[in-house]
Amino acid sequence: MICPNPFRGLYLFAIVVLVGACSGENLATIRNIRSSGQAIICFGDSLTEGVGAGSGEDYPSILSRQLGSPVINAGVRGDTTAAALARLDGEVLTKNPRLVIVLLGGNDFLRQQPRGETRRNLEEIVHRVQAQGAMVVIAGIKLGLFGDDYGEIFEQTAKRFDALYIPQVMKGIFTDASLRSDSIHPNGAGYRLIAERIADKVRPLIQEADRLRGPSVPG
Repeated sequence: MICPNPFRGLYLFAIVVLVGACSGENLATIRNIRSSGQAIICFGDSLTEGVGAGSGEDYPSILSRQLGSPVINAGVRGDTTAAALARLDGEVLTKNPRLVIVLLGGNDFLRQQPRGETRRNLEEIVHRVQAQGAMVVIAGIKLGLFGDDYGEIFEQTAKRFDALYIPQVMKGIFTDASLRSDSIHPNGAGYRLIAERIADKVRPLIQEADRLRGPSVPG
């Protein structure tokens, strides 16, 4: 007769808890998670502006409804990382940002900008936003059908600067005509999918940030 091991169940439970903890993101390590800023800002190019969608169908508008908080749309069609960097101060840093979601790089790829330049511009954007005291979220996109020389820049920059990384927010949209308004821009349904993917990651971050920052003190 085999005697049951009374510690076996406890041991297996501990393993399950440990694996679950390790598989999640440690949001407390995000730089500036205790930010005293107020604004949530989406900063990017036409994918942020909402080209191809109707009024209120751009992803920042949908994200605002999903989060139940105001979200500023700071997207400008055609922007490269260099052009975005040039308008960062006036359109982001002066808005008292708490959280800035960066979705850039597509136009750098289309215009064949040097990867090193794209990386430097993105790093400078993240650096300046964090120096202002805000959290940064970097939304990654896969660029190119066969190769992706730019995609790794997003994840590597997020890791280097302790920003939150969201991989492939455009996954499946470029290849699904029902989610696109043209060859490169989503339609309302496509932007809704982007917003949902971002909200799934940003919502827990904001909740953790609220917990760590604690209740606000009236002035």
